[in-house]
Amino acid sequence: MTKSLGISGFEGLDNFHWNYGPARLYEAAVSTGEGKIAKGGPLVVNTGKHTGRSANDKFVVRDIETENTVWWDGNAAMTPKQFTTLRDDFAAHMAAMKKSKKLYAQETFGGADLDHRLPVQIVTEFAWHSLFVRHLLRMPSADELVNYAAKFTIINLPSFKADPARHGTNSKTVIAVNMSERLVLIGGTSYAGETKKSVFSILNYLLPAKRVMPMHCSVNVDDNENAAIFFGLSGTGKTTLSANPERTLIGDDEHGWSENGLFNFEGGCYAKMIKLSQEAEPEIFATTKMWGTVLENVVMDEQTRELDFDDSTLAENSRGAYPLSAIPNARLDSRCGQPNNIIMLTADAFGVLPPIARLTSSQAMYHFLSGYTAKVAGTEKGITEPTATFSACFGAPFMPRHPAVYGELLRDLIAEHNVGCWLVNTGWTAGPYGTGYRMPIKATRAMLNAALDGSLNNGEFRTDDNFGFEVPLSVKGIDDKLFMPRSTWADRNKYDEQAQKLVKMFIENFTKFEAHVTKDVKASAPILAA
Repeated sequence: MTKSLGISGFEGLDNFHWNYGPARLYEAAVSTGEGKIAKGGPLVVNTGKHTGRSANDKFVVRDIETENTVWWDGNAAMTPKQFTTLRDDFAAHMAAMKKSKKLYAQETFGGADLDHRLPVQIVTEFAWHSLFVRHLLRMPSADELVNYAAKFTIINLPSFKADPARHGTNSKTVIAVNMSERLVLIGGTSYAGETKKSVFSILNYLLPAKRVMPMHCSVNVDDNENAAIFFGLSGTGKTTLSANPERTLIGDDEHGWSENGLFNFEGGCYAKMIKLSQEAEPEIFATTKMWGTVLENVVMDEQTRELDFDDSTLAENSRGAYPLSAIPNARLDSRCGQPNNIIMLTADAFGVLPPIARLTSSQAMYHFLSGYTAKVAGTEKGITEPTATFSACFGAPFMPRHPAVYGELLRDLIAEHNVGCWLVNTGWTAGPYGTGYRMPIKATRAMLNAALDGSLNNGEFRTDDNFGFEVPLSVKGIDDKLFMPRSTWADRNKYDEQAQKLVKMFIENFTKFEAHVTKDVKASAPILAA
């Protein structure tokens, strides 16, 4: 199939393999040395020095379209002139490559809601990146391809090196988003997650104007169509906790909430592989034995082709990409009705927060805008151990608009649909990171099941002294001490000191939102001791 991209600046380029299927991409990746085959059939690839997102290398073009719509405190700007130079250099780089190889182009959709999905064409230098795209995004049917018309284009060339002096970048790596030209350019990194996150950023910008809430979250649903949203940054357990054999998976990372209900942006999952356990995560583990699964930076024995998920030599952020169809209980249309519960996941590195707490709608808004968690080692370049952080809306790097835009929309939807809200700590207890221990996943699952089936609401609760939210006193089968974090510490005075330290961090962080929220949300702040 010979055709061009049909966008300004790339006229005359037609060296693309269009819409190659998984088998051809898998074959191309192996034959060109991009990846190797592990026992069971997954494709194992190494992304080199970039094993996570390059957050400091992402830019949004600041022009008439974005000047008053993008949140510039949270997004780095690139001038239109710098982007034009970068675009022209990308086109020249692709023209030079035309002499020696073809690139791979996929016509995809971002979003399962037929009223709100976005047609995005994606060009990649690597065959395995194109396979990744087919797994992680939604593929048009043969009939849909006949009249397919892309509204956005993403070009990913790891061999392209940006020039900071010429392009206004911080390094040789670049992720540049131009909302006016509907074009994203990615260069200098082999980490495939940059492509899917670019689609998320685009939808995050476009959908709020349509009163559709874009969310960095997982979604699952039970047999009675009771749906749950799981907010949380990478490493907090979104993928693990949403892959529940007793519930149907809608998706594990990125969703929208429209007048039609909840819908997945993606067509697959991108799960963390480090320390993956067959016992704790059987559905995800099974994908590592399947043909076509893409495993990034997972250590493999060259002789036996056995995988070692405990070996972090290549990366803490090792990943597996696979289609939603690989999960036995996934809903392939990736849509469901309105949610019954919202779960906000956090990995508390201070060991202060309880394992679960019930939130009022005002408290839910406060914690959504705060987005407290710990960045897990390897999730971003330079992060070598969990670091306490606040990421607005549990996804600030992907939020082009001001967090208040998403916060107000979420508040309205919670009220409209009477949604229950919970804060769940998958981080540490009995002390901070390095002293305490991580919340047992079995305990977290038991608490979540009780929250989602409604039984937890029938138990007794206490009001937390530091945060003012309600904490259950017990859940069947779980040590009651977990619900009283202070009691798990050997030195309870040190717990008090640590709790107040965290309270101060919350209060200081929220000052930037106070002018954008109502009094009830301000009153949901944690309590600073006199």
